[in-house]
Amino acid sequence: MNPYLVIIIFFVIGEYCINLLVETLNLTRGAGVLPKEFEGYFDPQRYEKSQRYLRETTRFGIAKDSFFTLVTVAAIFAGGFNLVDRIARSLCGSRQGPVITGLVFAGMLIFAAQLLEIPFSLYRTFVIEERYGFNRTTLRTFIFDRIKSWMLLIVIGGGMFSATIWFFETFGSIAWLYSWIAVTAIQLFAVFIAPIAILPLFNKFSPLNEGELKDALESLARQENFAMKGVFTMDGSRRSTKSNAFFTGFGRYRRIALFDTLIAKHSVDELVSILAHEIGHYKKRHVVKNVVFSIGISGLMFYILSFFINNPGLFAAFRMEERSLYASLFFFGFLYTPINFIFSLAHNMLSRRYEYEADAFAVSAYKRPEAFIAALKKLTVENLSNLTPHPLKVFFHYSHPPVLLRIEAIKHSGGIS
Repeated sequence: MNPYLVIIIFFVIGEYCINLLVETLNLTRGAGVLPKEFEGYFDPQRYEKSQRYLRETTRFGIAKDSFFTLVTVAAIFAGGFNLVDRIARSLCGSRQGPVITGLVFAGMLIFAAQLLEIPFSLYRTFVIEERYGFNRTTLRTFIFDRIKSWMLLIVIGGGMFSATIWFFETFGSIAWLYSWIAVTAIQLFAVFIAPIAILPLFNKFSPLNEGELKDALESLARQENFAMKGVFTMDGSRRSTKSNAFFTGFGRYRRIALFDTLIAKHSVDELVSILAHEIGHYKKRHVVKNVVFSIGISGLMFYILSFFINNPGLFAAFRMEERSLYASLFFFGFLYTPINFIFSLAHNMLSRRYEYEADAFAVSAYKRPEAFIAALKKLTVENLSNLTPHPLKVFFHYSHPPVLLRIEAIKHSGGIS
């Protein structure tokens, strides 16, 4: 049997089995008595509701993962990728170069995956989220969100895919370096234009009204010499009752975005504490470190990719009749799975550490640990989050520490007994 085929199937099924084990173990930690820390925040009925939400979303995720794993393995063994390649070549003809043919090939595969995913998204949004009181998305919004996402994927993703094909066609062995530089430049550019051109496609951003909250947020920003473009509210309630807050942009073009649902449910002190946490990420240079980490991993990926371009054994594993640069990019993704898996674990470990550091900064800068703890508790209750995830679930999937551990660390740094 083809060794590449054995390795790829092992990676695909192995990753599925690991996730299945982790999610199954996580379900065993969902039930139990409400932790004392959340008494007065979670009433017994809502806590039981959070347990049901955990079970239902977990089982749904397992079903979805099972379906796509089965489809992927079936497509590999049945020669599905070769069929798509034959269609792409017949549509483009011999006159079209590898870039155009590659875009058609990639577009067909991605569009097929998107179509298969739509029923799962519909069920998650309009059945599960609706059942637990989160959903506010209309079918019209759902459809237009999809269309906009596809347009962005075509423009940004298609641009990076085309550039990569062209560089490998033109520059040979050094092409990985040019591809790395070009894709990095596109990604950084996208980060800068996101607040202005991308995010407003999906949500409405309005300047925060004058008042106590805006004054308190701007006061903290001045105190910490944190340059920003402004404070905005985002109409998150248009899609969900869940709450969040985030920053976009770099330097003086940074914007604070608060979900309208967050503002409606939290006090001024709680919201300022959340802002202090986000400022902590910038003060501790977490954003820059994450960007550098991402760029470094991207460079390594392109370098390894250069050794598998038009690899005969790899194409034989996918039952391909003809070799091509564009198909090489797709097939390499299967081989890169374990490397990406390891780097994802490393990134999550770093991210959890960064969250602790940002929490400590928030306590030091705003000096109201009780308000910060209250904000975390409210967010947890509002979003029906799991209070006691299994350690393996945290290790493999959590970018933030479990809320009870965060509260314990905040109490320690804030001198609360």
